[in-house]
Amino acid sequence: MVSEKDHNVSRRQFLTYTLTGVGGFMAAGMILPMARFAIDPVLQAGAAGDMTAVADVSDLTEQPQRFDFSYEQKDAWYTSEVTETAWIYQEGDEIVALSPTCTHLGCTVNWDANEDYPDQFFCPCHGGRFEKDGKNIEGTPPTEPLHKYEVEVQDGTVYLGKAEPQI
Repeated sequence: MVSEKDHNVSRRQFLTYTLTGVGGFMAAGMILPMARFAIDPVLQAGAAGDMTAVADVSDLTEQPQRFDFSYEQKDAWYTSEVTETAWIYQEGDEIVALSPTCTHLGCTVNWDANEDYPDQFFCPCHGGRFEKDGKNIEGTPPTEPLHKYEVEVQDGTVYLGKAEPQI
């Protein structure tokens, strides 16, 4: 066994250990607030449930209509105004809002834009076609339906959320 007399710490070792410990705590005290300031905006949860007012229910028809809408998007420290588009129509009591982004390569589709394919969404870039409800037509490049927006109606106004796949 080692007795306490055999285990001596010199003054130099004691000061080295003490100053290293104190210096480490001081450095951590300065660096941690700066790191939190830099990282905190990235870690904050986004408002995924936000809905944006797009149109009045009275403006809707049984044929899809194009509606543009804008909202403020915050990415960490940068805030920007984002403009999106939706094809919205009313079928009975149901309101359907579809994304205009083709699921093949991300081109923009238009309703009833090609006289060879009436009453369909048509992508002029690669010939993609979709039915009125957004389902992709067999034998065309898209392999999945158009994405569908989350829809809410409050006080006669249509609110849209995030576009989700229909699969």
